[in-house]
Order: sequence, then structure tokens, then C-alpha cells
Amino acid sequence: MDQNSKIYIAGHNGLVGSALLTSLKEKGYRNLILREEGELDLTRQEATERFIRSCKPEYVFICAARVGGIHANRTYPADFYYINAMIANNLIHSAYQNKVTKLLFLGSSCIYPREAPQPLKEDYLLSGKLESTNEPYAIAKIAGLKMCEYYKSQYGCNFISAMPTNLYGPNDNFNLNTSHVLPALIRKFHDAKINKAEKVVIWGTGKPRREFLYIEDLAEALIFLMQNYNETEFINVGTGEDITIHDLALMIKEIVGFQGNLEYDSVQPDGTPRKLLEISRLRALGWEPKISLRDGIRMTYQWFTSNRHKLRL
Repeated sequence: MDQNSKIYIAGHNGLVGSALLTSLKEKGYRNLILREEGELDLTRQEATERFIRSCKPEYVFICAARVGGIHANRTYPADFYYINAMIANNLIHSAYQNKVTKLLFLGSSCIYPREAPQPLKEDYLLSGKLESTNEPYAIAKIAGLKMCEYYKSQYGCNFISAMPTNLYGPNDNFNLNTSHVLPALIRKFHDAKINKAEKVVIWGTGKPRREFLYIEDLAEALIFLMQNYNETEFINVGTGEDITIHDLALMIKEIVGFQGNLEYDSVQPDGTPRKLLEISRLRALGWEPKISLRDGIRMTYQWFTSNRHKLRL
């Protein structure tokens, strides 16, 4: 992939896609193919096939997805399955039909079994039952990465998959009905500070452990993998470090400057007890994340306060 290659980013306005687009532009890639959601519905097979056939991208990053936290996954299970499954089916098959040089599909660490040993090695996929709160999304994502494997095996397509950990950063979703835990906590603590509230209520017990990767680090990793990784097996992308939700909340509270108390709503589900990726394969290739969790949260909060008036909250 060189600076003149035709590169299509599916989902360029989302958390992952926007960071990837910025990083590619900064590196001098000029021939970028982009479509707004209103211009192209990737869940429609005919529309997707027509688009890939007419634009003929050489490289495809599949960043488009329906994503959300526990509440959103429990409320819209059919949507989370259908939208993510159709995006994968349509783009991967169309890429094969039109001889795309290389494709990168994004999975998610939440597709590992709920009780898998920690840290999570790539070999643990499909070794046990999924976490029920995000099963529809996980099944769709598993199908996508397996589809890449099958097309590589049967047709020789250079289709690879990356398995990122929990992501956060600029352009994240801060809507409390659909967001993941880190942006939700930023929003809660910020609102509580502005409203001079006495406490912030946090879902669950605060005991689960989570790993977080700043979105700019992921963008760098995806470009690195597109240039350097050609194996059939998917590869984990993370930091190799995790933190309890309680300690994460304390860190965000300090960065935001909220002076009140924390209260845990243990009636709400915790989700998977721990999700830490084993990243030795990625490290062996020569890639490491650069941005610490504290610095990443600080930059994310600065972005949130600067753009809050434009967000759908």
C-alpha cells in the first residue's frame, strides 16, 4: 500500500474510521475513497456490490459497524446482529468479486468467551460461551473474521482481521443510552461537575477489569498491519494492561475535576469479569502503543468539552 493506492475506508465518520482517515492523510495517502452513510447503505448487497465495482478500491478497511454498550446491546439485539453481519457479508464478498488487493476487517475483544483464561490469546476464540449482554454483536463479528479466513483459504484473498480491545478517543459516542463505559463516565462526571451534583452513579460493582486503547494508537496499528501482516489468523491489538472500572472512574473523576462521591448500582450487570488481550504476536512484529491511559483520557475529555455543543447527547 503506497501513497497513490486507492483506499476505501468503510465508516470513515466513526470513532475508528475518523482516526484512520486522519492518520492516512498525515502520512501522505491521497487517493482515499469515502462515502457518507446517506450515500451508501452497506447493509444492501446490490448497492455495496455496485459501489465496489465502480470505484475499484485496491485496499479496504472495514471500520463501519453498529456499536454500543451493555444497554444498547440488550435493547437492540436484532439490529446489532443484522447490521454488522450484513456489512461484513456484503463488503468481503464484493471485495473478492472485484479483486481487491487487500482487506482488513475489525473484530472486537468482546467476541471472546466470557470465561476464557486471561490474558486472551487468539487461540481462545470459540472455546466457550459468549457474554450474553453482547452475544448478537459478537456472533456477527465472529462471522466476519471467519469469512475472511474462508475466502483466504478457498480463493487466496489477502483478507486479514484485527481484534482491537476497548477503544476510546475523539469522535467517541457520549450518549448515555448507547455509549461504552469510558465515554459514559466522562459524560457523567462532566455533567455532575457542571450541575454541582453530590454523586455519580456507576453501573455494576466496579470490580470488572477492562483494557483501553486510544483511537490514534489503533489507527497506527491498522496501517502497520495493512503493510506488514498477511496471515490467515486474526491478530489482537491492545496495550497488554487493564484497570478496574472503579479505578478508571477515579482517574476520570480526577481529570474532569468532579468533587462529589461515587455510588455503584450493583443491580445493573457487570458484563464480562475481565477482558485483557494477549498481544505478543503484535509486539513480535514490532508494534507498540504510545499513548498512556491517563494522557488519552485527558485528550478525550478536552475534545469532548470543545465539541459538546455539536454532539447528539
